[in-house]
Amino acid sequence: MSIISETTSIAGFIGACLVDTESGLMLASEGGGKGKLDLDAAAAMNTAFVKAKRQAMEVLQLNTYIEDILITLGTQIHLIRPLEKNQSMFIYVALNRADANLGMARIQLKTIESKLEL
Repeated sequence: MSIISETTSIAGFIGACLVDTESGLMLASEGGGKGKLDLDAAAAMNTAFVKAKRQAMEVLQLNTYIEDILITLGTQIHLIRPLEKNQSMFIYVALNRADANLGMARIQLKTIESKLEL
């Protein structure tokens, strides 16, 4: 059982992973499945996205932190949530948009994050 196994209970779940922001390496994963979602690629690409957003925040002198990043696609919702306890990691979750409830997904992801012991 993965440390992020509870992500599978989020409505519309496709796949999820815990990612090291420094290296872009996936530390744990759930779902994805063959042909559905390449979680290794998602981890690496979303790492670049998180780093770019942090760099933009620094340039803009925004003295705050990223709570979560939401990406809505035609058929999917992607959530990226840097860990409050360890900003060098984030959880990435991909959801089927037709089955997902964005508000509930954000609440569930925050709850899952609060239970992580790293």
